[in-house]
Amino acid sequence: MREVIQKIVATESEARQRVQAARAEAEQMLSTARKRAQELVTAARQTARLDAEKILAAALQSAEAEKKERLARAAAEIELQVQVDEATTQQAVAAVVAACTAASGPNAK
Repeated sequence: MREVIQKIVATESEARQRVQAARAEAEQMLSTARKRAQELVTAARQTARLDAEKILAAALQSAEAEKKERLARAAAEIELQVQVDEATTQQAVAAVVAACTAASGPNAK
């Protein structure tokens, strides 16, 4: 009978050790999985940030190109709308010269 009890105690002890080993292994596996998950999240965030920066740079470049194009179109339209002939140019020059000479004349303050 004593031998049976000793075998039962030994079996229970062995079972406890196996359970503890299984728990330790499970904890290690869980820890490894958490670490790997964190690495994947970090990599995904970095990739997303780089992609966002590329998209933003492309959008800024596109906006700058559109701005230049609009300015060029506006300048061309203004040039088409504003045409000064030679007579108008001569009148404007004469008016500016007259205004300058009058401002620097003897009665100027």
